[in-house]
This record gives sequence, C-alpha cells and structure tokens, in this order.
Amino acid sequence: MTPIDITPDVGSAIPLREDYQRFLLLGGRRAPHTLYVHERGYRSDAINTDALGLRYSHCAGKRFSLAERGGAARINLLVGGSTALGIGASSDEHTVASYLSMLTGEIWLNLAGCGLNATQELLMFLSHQHRLGQIGHVVVLSGLNTLAQEGLGEILSGDQEPEGARPYQRFLNSFNEGVQLAKPGRASFWQRLGQSLAPRRSAPALWAWPLSAPEKRLLRAADCIGRTLCQWERLLADSHTSLTFILQPLLPWCREQLPVGEQAMLAALDRQPGNFDRLLEGVYDSELHSTFFRRIKSQAQSVPCYDMNGMLSSSPVFNEHLFIDRLHFNDLGNNALAKVITAKLGLAQEKYANRKVTPFKLV
Repeated sequence: MTPIDITPDVGSAIPLREDYQRFLLLGGRRAPHTLYVHERGYRSDAINTDALGLRYSHCAGKRFSLAERGGAARINLLVGGSTALGIGASSDEHTVASYLSMLTGEIWLNLAGCGLNATQELLMFLSHQHRLGQIGHVVVLSGLNTLAQEGLGEILSGDQEPEGARPYQRFLNSFNEGVQLAKPGRASFWQRLGQSLAPRRSAPALWAWPLSAPEKRLLRAADCIGRTLCQWERLLADSHTSLTFILQPLLPWCREQLPVGEQAMLAALDRQPGNFDRLLEGVYDSELHSTFFRRIKSQAQSVPCYDMNGMLSSSPVFNEHLFIDRLHFNDLGNNALAKVITAKLGLAQEKYANRKVTPFKLV
C-alpha cells in the first residue's frame, strides 16, 4: 500500500476532511449507560465501521474487524484513541493497524476509540473479550487522552454558575480529538426574531475555569496509565499474548524543527485552538514529557513501555510532513509509525522465522 499524502492547504485551520467531521459529530447519538465507541455501520471513502462501531483494517486484500474476523485462528490488537484509530488516514487501508498487517503478514484488529482514556480502553477490551480467539500481540498506542481527561475531570468537578451552563454544555458536547464544530445553519425568521428579542446575558468565557498545574495532571495521568497496564498484564497472564505500551507522539514532544507544512498547520491551530488542545495546556515542555514517560514506565512495572516521541526520529521519513495536527497523522505518518513499531518489537521476523530471508530492519 502506497501512502497517500492528504496534507491540508497551507494555513488551513480545519485539517480533517468532511468524512471525519461527520463521523465524529455523529458521536453525540449515544446511550449513556453503554461504553460508546463510534457510529455503527458507518460508510464513507475515508472511514468505515462494522456492526460494533469499530474501524476495519485490511490484510492481504481483505478487510477485518472485531465483528468480521473471518476464520482467523489468531489475531493481534492495536488499542488506543484516535491516533490508533487512524483519524486523518485517507482510507481504512492506510491506518497503523492496516500497515502493521501488511508488514507482519498477520491480522491486526483496530480496537481503538476516539476520546477513550486508559481505563476506557481496558473496558473496551473487557466488553469484547468473548469475541476474541487467540491473541498474539496487544500494542497499546495511547497516553494523551488520559492526560487530557485529567483536565476535563477538573472542569466537571468544578462549581459552575447557572449563566455558564450553556457554554459549559457546549464544551462537553464538543470534546473530541480533532473535531471542529460545524457552522450552524441559517436560522429561520422566527428563530432570528426570538434571538433579537431575548435579553442579553453575559456568560463567562468557555475557558474561564482554571486547570491545576500541568505537573499535577501529568502525574495523575501517568499513574492511571501505569495502573491500567498492570491490569492488562494480569488479564493476559494466562495466555501467550505479548503486551506492549507505546506512548503516542505529540508534535511538540516529537520535533525540535518542523517541516514547512507542519509549521503552517500549527500556526493555524494556534489561531483557532480546539477544546482538546486547551486541555493539554502547559504540558508541551520536553522535561515534562520525559517525566511523564518515566512515571508511566515505573508504574507499569514489568510491562514493556516505549516512547514513540523519541523512536519516530529513527524513521527515514521523519523530516517529511507527517502530522495533520498535534496528534494525528497522514498516510505517510501512519506508515512510519507502523514500521517503527514493527522494527522495535521484531514483529516482521516472526512471519519469516523458519525461512532464510533478510529480516525487516528500519534504517
């Protein structure tokens, strides 16, 4: 599969194509008592989901998902949030899971959901564990949702004034990784008349609610991730499944110098920041990033942990335009992630263990 570059226009503040915008906004239709993932049976050129709301991955010309495993005796799982899901890929064939399938010759199912934190990722697995047969590898490509939701939790637990209820509710409804709120349609005559006659009220700014120091949020998030990884390990202890955690890349943690395209993209995001970006306020410092990862690794005990923010620089295309925003990738970026994961974990060699071929090596 050849990566397709879907780099946004220079200066564009909305990097995601309309397929993804509609897909993410449909997420508001959910039952509060269930672990919501995505719209079930979603169809578009860019992204498609099965009867469980999980994205398809492709292997050897066929598509697979948790609901449509076929007769596969063994599968592998890519777990995480929207980066693992592949928000930003031009199609299902160009996600990290699909590239892992291509590189290893084995089926990698996409067990990822937009906005899920570490605990919710584990709940997703528990909800569908009965559907899974033999699992070879579980790779958790995650970390940033848990960090962002530490800030979200502080806002949820704060005291809100009555006049602030509406902007507060709009914020909660719009919380999603990468989605931009759609422009409202033209109001009817009666709606416009009612708005003009309604009394003017000054509501507090959406981000009038303070967040704690980034060091505190990072510490709490790292402990949550570490504890959850230990729970994963206990769940998989009686199987022959390998478990690996990989801290997903965040653009400020990953690069010291930006390609031209990413410079324009980042400038546009700074002019029009989304709610998710604001929840990460204050965490972009490289020292905080190092402390965050070290804390995760220490709390995860024996679970292997790697930091993609450092590993990605080993990719031969590292200096190319890979990011479409601070945490999502284009096709070339997803391909680079998959190759680094494959090389780091030695996954490509398994398929050829009994054959005299040159093993895959990232150079």
